Amino acid sequence: MTIALIPVKRLEESKSRLLPELPDAKRQALTLAMLEDLIEALQRSGRVDRIAVTTPDPQVASRTRAAGAEVLLRPEPGLNAALEDGAARLAAADDEPLLVVLGDVAGALPEDFRQLIGHADSAARTPGVWLSPSADGGTSALLLRPARAIAFRFGPDSARRHREAALAAGVAYLEVALPSLAIDLDQPEDLAAFLATSGGGARTRALLEPLRSANRCERRSSS
Repeated sequence: MTIALIPVKRLEESKSRLLPELPDAKRQALTLAMLEDLIEALQRSGRVDRIAVTTPDPQVASRTRAAGAEVLLRPEPGLNAALEDGAARLAAADDEPLLVVLGDVAGALPEDFRQLIGHADSAARTPGVWLSPSADGGTSALLLRPARAIAFRFGPDSARRHREAALAAGVAYLEVALPSLAIDLDQPEDLAAFLATSGGGARTRALLEPLRSANRCERRSSS
């Protein structure tokens, strides 16, 4: 059994760096669309048996349940602390992989999740860390077996820090570059990269495409 864990912060704190000019309601709608796209991609992968979302936000919790995933409600102590708590509460067996995916990887494709999990499966029951990096050196998806193989090191330059933690722990480590997992929607420049792709994130695209069209019209009118 593979368990997936997705962290999502409070909606009022969501995506302020990505689209600072947007009203709060639209940024919150974007966060929920991204979450629903990600849950659907995990479900469609056929390789994830259980999906949970750790969040302090009741609206995120409601949409999570509607999408068919579990909710781990807790106060917001920071990303890594929330993941440590979530991993403990999910209580995966030692041979059950835990897949952590950040909630802003909206364009994730089911086949990329299948590929990442397949690498772990091919290593039989060997303890290890399988990581898909984001384009900025972060970690978009982190697969651990056992679930506490290393401590979580999400944050700036986290791919390197997760790699160093795996080496220090003496467990296998494999970095897998997967196109749909390389783009996490966190900064304004990520929008064009995401919209230039195709396939994943249908709900997210439906919200972002009108914004891009409006920005183009504004630039034309001001020139």
